[in-house]
Formats: sequence, C-alpha cells, structure tokens
Amino acid sequence: MRESELLAHIYKRSANLGEHVIVGPGDDCAVVRLAKDGPLTLLTTDQLVEGRHYDPETTSLDLIARKAVARSVSDIAAMGGRPTCALATATLNSQFTQGDELFDAMARWARHWSCPLVGGDISIHDGPTVLTTTVLGVCYVKQAPVLRSHARPGDRVCVTGQLGRSLERGTHLTFEPRVREAESLCESLGDRLGAMIDVSDGLGRDAARIAKASSVRILLDASLLPCAAGADWTHALADGEDYELCFTARGDIPPAVCGVPITVIGDVVDGEGCVVRTPDGRELDATSYGWDHHA
Repeated sequence: MRESELLAHIYKRSANLGEHVIVGPGDDCAVVRLAKDGPLTLLTTDQLVEGRHYDPETTSLDLIARKAVARSVSDIAAMGGRPTCALATATLNSQFTQGDELFDAMARWARHWSCPLVGGDISIHDGPTVLTTTVLGVCYVKQAPVLRSHARPGDRVCVTGQLGRSLERGTHLTFEPRVREAESLCESLGDRLGAMIDVSDGLGRDAARIAKASSVRILLDASLLPCAAGADWTHALADGEDYELCFTARGDIPPAVCGVPITVIGDVVDGEGCVVRTPDGRELDATSYGWDHHA
C-alpha cells in the first residue's frame, strides 16, 4: 500500500472525533481545545528512521538528534504556531551504545527551539533505530491556525528559501525550521495569508495537498522556482526534505521574511488539481513530483 492511499483512508475515517478536536488528520498538525473556551493547542509527531532519513555511517549523533526534533518543529511553523514542549520515543537497535549522548543532544535541540522534552519512552530491538518526536505548540496571539484548506482563487503561491538537492547538500540535516518566518508572515499578511505547508515530501506533492484541501487548482511555473545550487526545476519540485514554507497569499507579497527570500511561483485559480508549466510550455501533473512511501 502506498503512503498516499493509507493517508486517504485515515482521513476518511477520522470525521467526528469529538468536541475537543478542531482539526484532525490531514494537516501539518492536529488542533485541539483541551478545555471549553480555552486556547487552541497544536499537536504533531514525526519519525526518523535509520537508513531511511539519515545514513548512520556518515551522520553525527548531533545531526541525527537535530533532525529528529526539527521535523516536528517545522510542522508547528507550517500551522503558524510556536512550539512549547515535546515528547520523544526511541526504538534503539540492540547494538547501539550511545543512548546517553543521543538523548542529551535531542534535549539540547529541543530547548534550542523552545520545546523542552518533558517525557517519552525507550525500547530495544534488533532492527534499525527509530526516533519519534511529538511537539505541542500554540497559535500566535490573535491568530487562528493556518490550514492547508484556506487557499482561495486569486491567491499567489509562494515559497521561502531555495529548493532541491537537500540530500546532496546536507541541508536535510541542518535546515532551520521557519518558526520566526511563519510568525512574521502571520503578523504582516494577516487575513491575506491563505494556506501554508512545509515542503517535506516535495513541492509538487505538497502544493497538490493544498489544492486538494482547499478545493482549488494550483498552477506552478517551473521557470520561477528558486532552485538551490546544482538543482533544476525537477529537483526543486520532487526532491523534498527542504522544510521551506509553501504558502498562498493575496495582495503585495514581501520579497523576504526575516532575511529569507520569498519567491512567487504560481497562482491559485478555480478548479482542481495541481499542475506545473514547464519551461518548454507543457503542463504536467505536479502530484507525481515528490515522495510517496510504499511497501
């Protein structure tokens, strides 16, 4: 079964989750209200699998720990939120002997992003090491969560930073979650900010998720994509693990946020689907550009 098929099944059966659940599966975070009339809480979790998300032979413990925390912090940023605390679980390979160093590093990075580790669980097995980090967060003051479903026809599609070749460049281990940038976008754009997602599975696939959630059509222009060194538009669309913010907004778009460039890469129109216009004038389904785990 493909990841996308399994996720679609999960989304379909996740309606009516109770009065405390504001947003369930299908966005970067769940949104819950733990007490009547209380503030909204953001919840997200992510895994880091040895051999899948990092090379254990070439990746330092510090960078493994960093990525294990940063992936979930990036999800909080994509909802326009601020991280507050975290939980971590680990299934360690039975031959792994550096547990103290690994968890010390995870605790250090969690504090770096203002979400100290407050609990977790550890088990041992004979397979690859798997780290799972759950981060809780809050929405910015006077700001509702920024959802994938809020893109509107007339919005421009934008992205922060540069895309492509994250594995070759090593940025999949060293990226900075765009927490400050998301806060600044919420403050400066206000209700002109539409949908937002962090680019983890590839811009093509993640932009298509916005289009589907918002019931709109997204048109991307390959010639406008901000490609990293050594990358072309296909890498920018498909490589993933960039952890930049892809968002929609209307009106004037700032050229940068917190010193990070913003590039307008397309438009939101009536319709459905997500397509990319190539430099030679073809229109291709953008959904096929990106990661889709399958058995």
